[in-house]
Amino acid sequence: MLVKFAVKNYRGFENRIEWDLSKVRNYEFNTSAIRHGAVKSGIIYGPNGSGKSNFGLAIFDIVNHIGQKWKKADYYFNFVFAGAQKQMVDFEYTFQFGDAKIEYNYSKTYRGVLKKERLSFDGQQVFNRSESNFELDESMFAMDASVKVGLSSNANNVSIVNFLLTSYPLPKEHFLLQLQDFVNSMLWFRCLEQREFIGLESNAHLIEEYIIQKELVKDFEKFMEEVSDQRFDFVYPRQNDKQLFCYIKGSPMPFSLVASTGTHSLELLYFWLKHLEDAAFVFVDEFDAFYHFKLSQAVCRKLFALDCQVFMTSHNTQLLTNDLLRPDCNFLLEKNEIRAFHDCTEKELREGHNIEKLYRGGTFAI
Repeated sequence: MLVKFAVKNYRGFENRIEWDLSKVRNYEFNTSAIRHGAVKSGIIYGPNGSGKSNFGLAIFDIVNHIGQKWKKADYYFNFVFAGAQKQMVDFEYTFQFGDAKIEYNYSKTYRGVLKKERLSFDGQQVFNRSESNFELDESMFAMDASVKVGLSSNANNVSIVNFLLTSYPLPKEHFLLQLQDFVNSMLWFRCLEQREFIGLESNAHLIEEYIIQKELVKDFEKFMEEVSDQRFDFVYPRQNDKQLFCYIKGSPMPFSLVASTGTHSLELLYFWLKHLEDAAFVFVDEFDAFYHFKLSQAVCRKLFALDCQVFMTSHNTQLLTNDLLRPDCNFLLEKNEIRAFHDCTEKELREGHNIEKLYRGGTFAI
């Protein structure tokens, strides 16, 4: 699990911003939103322009150089805080795998070149690479002096984590393999003007073609009715069809033409739900931008029921209810800080409180 993340000098975040998912309270409701002492499911709120989308992208920077499934071609066009282009962007991650804790910090230039990298396992430094120095715990990884010299200069700026993963035979439960598996199972996606994603899948599919090839048309039809009360009578596809058709008063019409923007967003959600059995961490940006409030709640319950960590960004304050989550799982991001709602007020929050009403009334502030 990801239990802590911090970033500095990234896009709109001039100063260091830290997200500590281990700061949970002893609420006795919605306990499934907490796992192993850290937040498993949550929603991030904040004013327009506060940085919610950028914060999600920052978390997924690690997928860029450890994972093999990165996809965001324009990512480095706006990478460093505009007022400090010559300074590096600093990333800090803390992961918890069982009883083991991994701390992984690194720094990149404005073009995304990896310049500094440090990793610790259960408080013991494994390696530390700066721009001119390289330290390695050789009790964990024995290394020839010539190799250490090469990694010290590291002219091609390879990730030390990736070097160790590809150069040493490691046992199945090794902490570096656990880290790699987690990162390879991370997914960020959104559906606004265009559909975008980072991680989990190495190839983008045409969604309707995927539904047809996997013989999921009836399942998709059932999903749409269960989640949104929309009833579509799909035409049974022929072999090699790549487009869904549905009957409108007896006449077949392309589904892409009759579906609303929100329905297209649900189609994307359906696609990813079919790929999340092995997911470790999911971040959905502006997940309900086109949803009715009842649909937003239904989608939340679907996603929060997944076995992995799931976080979303939203402006829909009707989701700020203790029926869905709890005050230590809802987060407010503004003024270059992110805090759980229980840390944004001196008021003691209880299960019976109307969190949305308190938020609209100005109870919570950073």
